[in-house]
Amino acid sequence: MKIENQMPLDPSHTDESVVNRWHTILTRILFVVMAIEWGILVYQQRWLSLFLVSLIILALFAPVVFKNRLRIDLPAEFHLTAVLFIFASFYLGEVQDFYQRIWWWDMALHASAGFLMGIVGFLLVYILNESERVELQMSTGFIALFACTFAISIGSVWEIFEFMMDLLAGTNMQKEMFNDPSGLTDTMWDIIVNSFGAFFISLIGYLYLRGEKSFFLRRWIRKFIEKNPRLFKK
Repeated sequence: MKIENQMPLDPSHTDESVVNRWHTILTRILFVVMAIEWGILVYQQRWLSLFLVSLIILALFAPVVFKNRLRIDLPAEFHLTAVLFIFASFYLGEVQDFYQRIWWWDMALHASAGFLMGIVGFLLVYILNESERVELQMSTGFIALFACTFAISIGSVWEIFEFMMDLLAGTNMQKEMFNDPSGLTDTMWDIIVNSFGAFFISLIGYLYLRGEKSFFLRRWIRKFIEKNPRLFKK
């Protein structure tokens, strides 16, 4: 099942210039906000928060780095989605303490992570399937299963990372939840909602692919392929 036959360009998709314009506006606003916050955190000597804000600033410049160093052109949709997720997780969650202020924030972020990693799983399979250097014939069911298991695996690796950071660095990434100070309840709920997000995007992708209907993943992946043709040449 080659992508060339299954992923026609959707003429009704949002005009690329409009998407790029909004991408530029939002990234510039975020950069100004993060630059101001960076200065405040230096003055307050909040080094962990400063490190997280620095990561967000680096993420804002990711398209430049990818294009200049790796010769990979990231579509605006990919970059903006990743930046907004990192902003919600690192800045709002950790720096502004939304994880403690809003009880469902952590679960919402982990469900979103499962959703986003499912998209990455679809992207990986489709890139392999499109590449002329790799001869693959994949069923729709396998593509959806791979995307789901990939997202769940990444979520599980992250939970291991949180445990190791708390154990070795004395952080508090595994939060107290429902009167359980051990962090076990937090970890299990993170895995559950991450799996739900992964299953949800995989099911939607499967249904759309089976019906060969317009799907935003097709547009995103097609745009990635068009911007990086060298990755798909023999």
